[in-house]
Amino acid sequence: MNKNKPNKTWRSKLHEVIYEADTPAGKTFDVILLVAILASLAFVMLESVSHIDAKYHEFLFVAEWVITILFSIEYIARIITVKQPLRYIFSFYGIIDLLSTIPMYLSFFIAGSHALIALRSLRLLRVFRVLKLARYLGASNMLSMSLKASRAKIFVFLFAVLILSIIFGTLMYLIEGADSGFTSIPVSVYWCIVTLTTVGFGDIAPVTPIGQFIAAIIMIMGYGIIAVPTGIVSAEYSAQNKKDGKAEEQADHKSKPAEIQMNSQSCFNCNATEHKDKAEYCYKCGHRLHPNE
Repeated sequence: MNKNKPNKTWRSKLHEVIYEADTPAGKTFDVILLVAILASLAFVMLESVSHIDAKYHEFLFVAEWVITILFSIEYIARIITVKQPLRYIFSFYGIIDLLSTIPMYLSFFIAGSHALIALRSLRLLRVFRVLKLARYLGASNMLSMSLKASRAKIFVFLFAVLILSIIFGTLMYLIEGADSGFTSIPVSVYWCIVTLTTVGFGDIAPVTPIGQFIAAIIMIMGYGIIAVPTGIVSAEYSAQNKKDGKAEEQADHKSKPAEIQMNSQSCFNCNATEHKDKAEYCYKCGHRLHPNE
């Protein structure tokens, strides 16, 4: 036995299982967790079907409580295995884990609140960590940057559409009147938006020739209006793509560094992830990734 390397504590071992997907135990834990989430969502969906719920209500109820208890234990384990539990509690995944656990407990006080268990579908985002898909999200990051770059143009466009909806809605209120279902200007604006977006619920419809003519114009405008935001984002996406292409060309003229391999090691202290392979210290807080306490 190597006396210079003390054994890991139960907290550090449990931390590896819960927070890291690179180890066999961690992968198994994450896969079991995803299966439990899918099973829980399936139970909630089946419970909403009246004839299935009438026949298997007791089984679905017990199964959902078993999964809820398991998730509660997992949530507590995640808190006690980190040195700064508040970082996990108020992190994105920490809030999602809490929201997906409490609905069954709330059902004791608020009837029907257990249906909020559907929030557990958000926990499926952990599949990115299990399958290590985060490194392949460059395209989604580019799309996100394109949306941010075009948000001002989209806002101006939506504001113009809102003004058109108010103008046409007011016209339809004056032309059609309450007898045709256009009982007020807000209702008429609602009809205009429904028509402009080509949704067409059919709950309100013009009956006069002039009203039908204006409705036809709004419908034709709708097809063009729907395409405008797509064109704005596409132009920004193309611009971002060109910028990345130029950056890659400039990088080719320089010495190309070796590709950095990343893993899913999670810091025991601050829960930071995506460290370099064989890294010994956290890039965020400087704490050892595998402390021996």
